Formats: sequence, C-alpha cells, structure tokens
Amino acid sequence: MLAVFKREFKSYFQSVIGWLFVAAFLAMFGLYFYIYNLMQGYPYVYYSLSAITVVFLIAVPVLTMRSFAEEKKSKTDQLLLTAPVSPGRLVLGKYLAMVAVLTVDIAVFCVAPLILRVFGTVPMGESYIAILAFWLYGSACIAVGMFISSLTESQVIAAVLTFGVLFVSYMMQMITGVISSEGNLLTKILDCLDLYAPFDKFAGGCLDLTAIVYYLTVIVLMNFLTVQSIQKRRYRVSRRKLSTAVFSVSFIAVAVALSVVVNLIVNAVPSDKTAIDCSYSKLYSITDDTKTALGKLKEDVTVYALVAENRKDSQIDTILNRYKDLSKHISVEYVNPSKKPYFYKDYTDQAPTTNSLIVVSGKRSRVIDYYDIYQYESSYYSYSSELNGFDAEGQLTSAILYVTLENDELPVVYEITGHGESSIGSEFQDVIGKANMTLTELELLNEESVPEDAAALIINAPQQDFNQADAKKVTDYLKDGGKAIVIGSYTEKSLPNFESVLKEYGVSFTGGMVAENDAQHYYQMGGPFYLLPEVNGSAYTGSIQGSYVYVPAAVGITYPESTETIVYTSLMDTSDQAVSKNDPDNMKDYGYEEGDTEGPFSIGLAVEESVDEDKTTQLLVFASPYLFSDQASQMTANNAVLFSDVISTIVPDTDSSDSVIPVKEYTLDNLTVNALWSILLGLLFTIFAPLILVGTGIVIFAIRRKK
Repeated sequence: MLAVFKREFKSYFQSVIGWLFVAAFLAMFGLYFYIYNLMQGYPYVYYSLSAITVVFLIAVPVLTMRSFAEEKKSKTDQLLLTAPVSPGRLVLGKYLAMVAVLTVDIAVFCVAPLILRVFGTVPMGESYIAILAFWLYGSACIAVGMFISSLTESQVIAAVLTFGVLFVSYMMQMITGVISSEGNLLTKILDCLDLYAPFDKFAGGCLDLTAIVYYLTVIVLMNFLTVQSIQKRRYRVSRRKLSTAVFSVSFIAVAVALSVVVNLIVNAVPSDKTAIDCSYSKLYSITDDTKTALGKLKEDVTVYALVAENRKDSQIDTILNRYKDLSKHISVEYVNPSKKPYFYKDYTDQAPTTNSLIVVSGKRSRVIDYYDIYQYESSYYSYSSELNGFDAEGQLTSAILYVTLENDELPVVYEITGHGESSIGSEFQDVIGKANMTLTELELLNEESVPEDAAALIINAPQQDFNQADAKKVTDYLKDGGKAIVIGSYTEKSLPNFESVLKEYGVSFTGGMVAENDAQHYYQMGGPFYLLPEVNGSAYTGSIQGSYVYVPAAVGITYPESTETIVYTSLMDTSDQAVSKNDPDNMKDYGYEEGDTEGPFSIGLAVEESVDEDKTTQLLVFASPYLFSDQASQMTANNAVLFSDVISTIVPDTDSSDSVIPVKEYTLDNLTVNALWSILLGLLFTIFAPLILVGTGIVIFAIRRKK
C-alpha cells in the first residue's frame, strides 16, 4: 500500500494536476479570505471555507478522473492487478494519495487562524473544526470520484459523472424540498445522499460526531465499492465456474446495510454525547441551571417549531435535541406553516415568523419569536443590523418554566417613575421577562403605599427629589422586609428625601464622580470615568466573580464598617488609586486634588437586614445610571449577567428566578486589519502563491516531457 501511495502522490506533482488542484483551492480560499476576514474583519474562517465548498464540484472530478479510468484505458492496470498487492491496499493507496493532495491545502488553511489572531480575537476552536469539516467533506467527495473512475475507461466520462453526482448531492436539500416540504420516505432516503448537510452541522463550532461518522462511513463504503469494482475485473472466470460477482453483490448489500445501521445507532445517541460544543461562547452547551430546572420537570411539554422539517434552523434544532435528551417530558414537533397556516391561532393572535417556537403544556403556552432567539444590534459603520446574540436556551428555559408554573400570577417588579428616573435597558427588561416576572411602572404619588404584590422595586437614578411622603412609602416597604434596587448618579441637585431612604441603612453616595487612576480598572477608550471595577464574590455576583462590568459616570458608595443588625457586602470596588472628583467641571487632572475624596469606593453594595424569622430586607445599591442601560449591554454581556443574578437572588419565590440564562454572544468583535496588510495577504493567498504553484507544475511537466 505504501508503495502505491508514494507512486500515486508523486505522479500528481509530476504533472500539472496536483499543482493545479492545490492552486485552485488556495486561490479561491484567498479570495474569500481577503473579502470576509481581512477586508470586512470577520474572525471566522468558516465563512471563507463554506463559500468555496462548491469548488469541490469541479476540482474533485479533475483530481479523481485518472485514478482508475486512465489505468484501464492504457491497460497498465493489468500490472497492478497482477501485482502481489491486494485490491484493498491498492485502492487505499490511491485514495490516500488523493487525500494527501487535498491535505496540502488544508495545511495552508491551518495557518489562516494564526494570521488572523495577530489582528484580534479569533475563535480558534471554531476555526479548526471548520477546517476539519472541510477536509472530511472533501475526502468524501474524493472517495465518490474514485469509485466512479473505477467504473469506466474514459477519463472524460468519469469526470462528467463525478461532477453530476456531486452536483446533485450539493443540491439535494433543494431537491427534497421540491419533492415534499414536510418530508416523506423518499426524501429521507435522498437525505442520506446529501454530502453537504453534515458539513453544515459544524457551523458555529459544534463538533458533531454524527457528521464525522457519516463522512467516515461514506469514505469506507466508497472505498469498499471501488474494491468490489476492481475485484470483478481481477477475478474473471468462465461461466461454468462460480462467479465472484454473486459474492460481490452480497458484500455490497451487507456493506450498505451496515453503513445505515451504524449511522442509525450513532444518531440515536443523545445529542449531548455526540455534539461537542467547541464554540467560543458555548452556544450549544446547556447550562447547569437549565439541567436542574429540567430535572424537576413533572409535566409534559411540547415545543412546536413553525417550519418545514427539511428547512429547519440547524442551530435551533441542535438545542431542541439537547432539551429532548435532558427530559423525557419534552417533545418537539415541526409544523409546516404552508400546510397549516393557522396553527398559531390556538396560541396567539399575531402570526409568528418562520422558525418561531410555541411551547405548550396542559396549563398555558408561550410563543418564542425567531427574532427573540437571534438578537441583532444596529451597526453605526454599516448602517444595518448585525447579529450579536443567540438566546435559544434562555428563551426556551424561561418558556418551559412559565408554562409549568403552579401559580397563575407572576411576581411583579415595580419601576418607580415620576422623578426623572431612567428606564432600564431593553436587555435588562428581557431578563425580568425571562425570569417570568412582570415589570410595571409605579408612580408613588398615585399610591397610598407600595402595592402589596411588589416582589421588588427599582429606583433608577432619579433627577428630581422625592417628596417626604413618597420617601416614607419606600422606607416603610423596606422596613417590612422589602426588596429594592436603588441606583444613584452624579448630580448637582440636592435630593435629601431620596437620600433619606438610604440613610435609614447608613448608606450614602459621594458628592463627586469617581475617577479611576489605575489603568487596569478603567476602559482605555473612554478614560478614567469609565470604570471596570473589581467584582467580588457573593450570592449576587456568582456568575461574574473575577470578571468585570462596565460602570461609566459612577459615584462612590459609602457605608459603615458594621452594625449589629445590618450586613453589608461590597459587590464591586475601585482600586486604592480612585478619587471622587467633587468638582469635575473645574478639575485639572484625574488625580487627587484639594476638595476631592480619596478611594477606594464601593460601586455596588448589598445591604441585608433580618426583619423577623420569615423576612429579610434586601437593598442593592449601585452607583451608575448607565449600569443597566443599552449602552452598557453593548459593551459587555456581564452587566446583564449581574442584573440577572441580582434579580434571581432578591426574588427567589418563583422556580424561574434562579434559571435566567443570559443571552450568549453570537459573534466576536471584528478584527482590525490595516489596509496594507489586508492587500499584501490577499495578494499572497489569491494571486502570488497560486501562480507560483501552477508555474512550478508547468515547469516540472515540461522538463519531464523533454526527457
């Protein structure tokens, strides 16, 4: 086998074919690498690789057409067939030689993520999984082309047939969609011939073992069929003797059946065992909170996906399969909107978008719109919306817990208004919704007291003072074991009544804005007023301990060392070099000046006081009006995680409160590649290297012709 491999591999590079194959893929990859990764700054190699998979339809027939067809036509196959080498080793040697030619390109592609890493953060796991998927897809195509070459003596026929088969396989999803949008036995059989669909399973960094097994079985089966084709040619016997063709047909039937069985077995294994999440943001991993929630599930829940099964979103489908594997109470059904256009009316008045989900139990239902799963933000550079978040797990877990809640009334979180308060950002409002709570505005002037159904209050940076009656309503609520999130801000106005609420617990805000003079604790692009404080460990910050949150324009929080009845826990602290600039309009620099207050300061504080055996007051004080704003959520996801942890801790009365899954970051920030490097690398991959390869092949071929 090794001798055959060496002979074949050498022959590809003694002619133009091997050089042309490598150059063609390198040139096409270089083109998309330049457009997607260098010019537009996308850190994902998968984008470039998926764009050039179509090149296999042309390149593979050129590479494989001569593998056996040429040998047959020139009769040189007789030398191989009579050599002391088994057909299996002969076929394997030729096949590995062609795969080795492809691997030359793969080796070059492996350098691409390392180059991109110089210009920013690159998801290395996702990148190399994409390269592995590309290699497996190409290897499977080569196996198909080699088998077709073994069936004919004409290289042209072998090339045309290989192109036709690979093209039909590439278009199989569209073909099955035309046959049946809902799927039937025929489309399921045809789906087995779709070589591209498994490649798509690797998108986003999911190492799908079912796809790997599929490609390996295709490769093994095609090599086996090629061996059988050679066997019939090698062992021709007279009609009076028993024909080996009978055994060939039997072996072929067994091999095909075995391939089907192997794939069925692997696909029956739970997806959490076969789909390994290697994505940068762990898009496909199910968190422990969800696993715990599903482990407590006692009612049956059905998730209806509003899309034809052959057009389903592969990433959402992966998550749904993991939910099914985690609980026997969860089932998934695909509903084709074109067949049942009014199916949604049993659950909602407004038609959801395609690929939306409807979660249903015996008690209630909830619709998860497709655009709530994939979250977008506006780009100031392209003036368009860009995908930045994937919230399939967060939305599904919230919906499942909601439809199985024992109580019909949800906890209410009141956001106090009427004093110039800012509303919390939309992503933070979504956190409350995902916790299966209701967010409602409350104007204290119109109420005799804080409503009895208040699970918690949010007071977000008032700009006008409370009146004494309103301040007393809040104080009375807290003294009775209430929960509140109070956010302060820098203002030149005096707010004595608002501040009196905090003074009841010995807490106050500094009069100035905090400037951080330790460069490691502020956002470099913004400056010392844009804090990145240390996050301490506590029940309120467990998910982001040791990380950072974005806290711009903050004041400091002061509190007593200790009291007999109240427990103080600082959640976030500045460094010792922080200074409260008490007159920021007239400051000369960010360091300490006369009249300033020296740090360190608390930027987030938890205050707890036991009222009686059953009640505990929980007051969470934060120092920036932008902490829970849309601006902050665009800078980092940690602010939303902090808010989720806080809400879950102070409102623990619902099963959903401790299972709020934050939105997972879908894409990384774009790379910053300067124009010169972009052009140089683009020219190298797209033009210079391919031309050198083709030129080398032509020179070698010309020299051999002269000899």
